[in-house]
Amino acid sequence: MHSPAFLQAASRRALLAAALAATATACTSQRPPATAREVAPTRRAAAPAPARGGSDLRARDRRRIDALLGGMTLDEKIGQLFVARVYGHSATDPDPADAARNREETGVATAAELIAKYHVGGIMYAGWANNIRDPHQVAALSNGIQKAALAGDTPVPVLLSTDQEHGIVARIGAPATPLPGAMALGAGGSAADARDAARIAGAELAALGIRQNYAPVADVNVNPANPVIGVRSFGADPDAVAHLVAAQIGGYQSAGVAATVKHFPGHGDTDVDSHVGLPVITHSHAEWKRLDAPPFRAAISAGVDAIMTAHLLFPALDPVDDPATLSRAIITGVLRHELGFEGVVVTDSLGMAGVRKKYGDARVPVLALKAGADQLLNPPDLPAARDGVRRAVRDGELTEARLDQSVRRVLELKARRGLLDDPYTSDREVNHAVGSREHRATADRIAERTTTLLVNDGHLLPLSPRRHRELLVVGPDPAAPSGTGGPPTAVLARALTALGFTAEALSTGAGSGAETAPDPTPERIAAAVAAARGRDAVIVATYNVGRDSRQRTLVSALAATGVPLVHVAIRNPYDIARLTGPSDKAPAASLATYSWTDVELRAAARVIAGRANPRGRLPVPVRRADAPHGVLYPRGHGLSYRARSY
Repeated sequence: MHSPAFLQAASRRALLAAALAATATACTSQRPPATAREVAPTRRAAAPAPARGGSDLRARDRRRIDALLGGMTLDEKIGQLFVARVYGHSATDPDPADAARNREETGVATAAELIAKYHVGGIMYAGWANNIRDPHQVAALSNGIQKAALAGDTPVPVLLSTDQEHGIVARIGAPATPLPGAMALGAGGSAADARDAARIAGAELAALGIRQNYAPVADVNVNPANPVIGVRSFGADPDAVAHLVAAQIGGYQSAGVAATVKHFPGHGDTDVDSHVGLPVITHSHAEWKRLDAPPFRAAISAGVDAIMTAHLLFPALDPVDDPATLSRAIITGVLRHELGFEGVVVTDSLGMAGVRKKYGDARVPVLALKAGADQLLNPPDLPAARDGVRRAVRDGELTEARLDQSVRRVLELKARRGLLDDPYTSDREVNHAVGSREHRATADRIAERTTTLLVNDGHLLPLSPRRHRELLVVGPDPAAPSGTGGPPTAVLARALTALGFTAEALSTGAGSGAETAPDPTPERIAAAVAAARGRDAVIVATYNVGRDSRQRTLVSALAATGVPLVHVAIRNPYDIARLTGPSDKAPAASLATYSWTDVELRAAARVIAGRANPRGRLPVPVRRADAPHGVLYPRGHGLSYRARSY
């Protein structure tokens, strides 16, 4: 005879099977590999649905969610609230080093075992976790995770997520389509382009099995010294940012991917990186409503699925010395009640220093849930975090009814994005969507409309192969984000050579990561000056020029040679302010690309060569370096010329 526990579990499985009849095959069969499934790649396209607490869901979905929630154990409910990391390229057979890392952190070796033990509702992909090798591998990993999730007592698909903002933050590299980042799209100023970029990104993520993207950034970058947002923002004008945020939400969610705007209540005016410290926003409540809130209001009106919290202090919204992620006044009071958001609230990574300074890793998830969060992203110690929430329920600090609220929101998001119908993907979908010719051509056209011409003394640009055939491309070569191309000087040189020039690349140094690009040594500066002599023109790239940066010396020395000099700011557009001081010899022409990924550098090459008209306009003001309250180039500045016909 079977034990009572066995009969109870069997009864629960029968109830769930009946409630999930429409997806019985997906939940009970042993799915074949992705290569065996030929699913029409357009099946996910749908209009974005408002995030209104399930009111937009079909009656069948509501019944399925009721059945799932009613059949869950406490541990299964707790698990649904965590979005965990797991190391390895395979759900069941990771490399030995990744399996060892998993055992060290969570006591299990694989993603499948992680799901069985912790019942996690989400898994985030990252390059540093060795989840991403190539598109077909990512799709197979996604299918393996879903197969493991649907094999449990309570068959609930996993919401797979990543940070694919594009521009300087990208987790999925080639052959996926590289797209301009937020500030570049802000320079383009086109809602249609922003929507198309998100639609392309969403279609490619969905083909990989990823149904939640931590984008777009809704922060309004009003502080040029912001070390963590910068070009990840659409710009400095709240209304313009709001317009593009809403457009991108429509693009992502029409492709079947949950958009997640960030970082509430606004991270645009900080000079501390919340990855390593705890920023403080000094805006008054009135300033918050005017500067920070408009993009989040627009996102909610656009029906955004999820909003991510920020690890920062905002005394005007909550005087308590806790970050917004742990603030009930901010999450429940402002976001839920004042702004009326009823969708999923996800924390920023719980491994960041900004949220770990005051409380232990077992307490932070409890406090985030008490504040009103639903998804707990990337806890640094998953066992401790899970046990902390379990203990809080046992002790009465958290009620199971409170957990049910968040679990329901998570399940509704999964239903809204089609996971309860079919969480799998296929090789056919990957082949159709990821890096398609149409997507790449659209990305190139969008990028051309973002390149911003700031200076063009003497009408140096566009360069002509007849008058400026011999070119030198010089500057730093920071590592590209997650395999999105590079190095920058080589990309520019190749692109210009393909346009009829003879271009040579000379790197002044390669950064060890995307956040740093080393200053050139005196020896490299001297080599660049020597190589410039005899050229018809020089292209010099800069990366975040500081007050004491030797990049200033490099640019001034190259300008002093008398060879026509074109400057390209490959990250922040503020560099030109550091290159035009009274003691500097300035370049004759200056462009801003807002990122050093291939798609934006190739567009800059076409602008330099006159194959494309520079249409970008500064989405932020460039302040004077010698008088920060003065403006060198206002928001909206941008020069132009008619592209040549060849």
